[in-house]
Amino acid sequence: MIISIMAGGPESLWPDLERYREMTDLWVGVDRGVWALLDNGIKPKCGFGDFDSVSEEEYKVIVRRLQQVNLYSSEKDETDLEIAFKWALDQKPCEIHILGATGGRMDHFLGNIQLLQKESILPNHADMDIYIVDRQNIFTVKTAGSYEVAALEDKKYISFLPVTSEVTGITLKGFKYPLSDRCLELGSTLCISNELISESGNVSFKEGILMMIRSRD
Repeated sequence: MIISIMAGGPESLWPDLERYREMTDLWVGVDRGVWALLDNGIKPKCGFGDFDSVSEEEYKVIVRRLQQVNLYSSEKDETDLEIAFKWALDQKPCEIHILGATGGRMDHFLGNIQLLQKESILPNHADMDIYIVDRQNIFTVKTAGSYEVAALEDKKYISFLPVTSEVTGITLKGFKYPLSDRCLELGSTLCISNELISESGNVSFKEGILMMIRSRD
């Protein structure tokens, strides 16, 4: 099962919704993201949030249209997106795609990116592919192992950033700038802006947690 979560980020940064409409088995809306989905002809199974970013009339429509609306106080210890994300993890899908989670407030954006790095998620869900996606980028985080990386027509550049204090034994094959058994320390820019030179490549590393970012021009 593939779950897509729509948060309330600016429409100008959304990826192509038609692509995700075709691949998604279950949609989830977060706050304003629920209205955004309905407004684009997509009916989410459930919605999460305090819904302070929709009007009273819009909220009435949301309650009428959705099977499940989870209303929370604005004063809580987790963001609306984190609550929805944890719910999605509990459904045990093979993939989660998070849309509308970039742009706008920088604190929310950085918090959303760090959701992928939480120790309660990694490595407990290392077999699940989790992505934050916008028009420009695809973010994902991986634990130690070996991963095939397929070329994407609209995402030429591939960057790798250490999440832990260091990532050891990183090896890149099939890339314009290959590596063999290197160590990446937190803050290193060694693996920024690489490219594939064939239809696929391979990244492997021995220890640590690595963020992979696919980007377009």
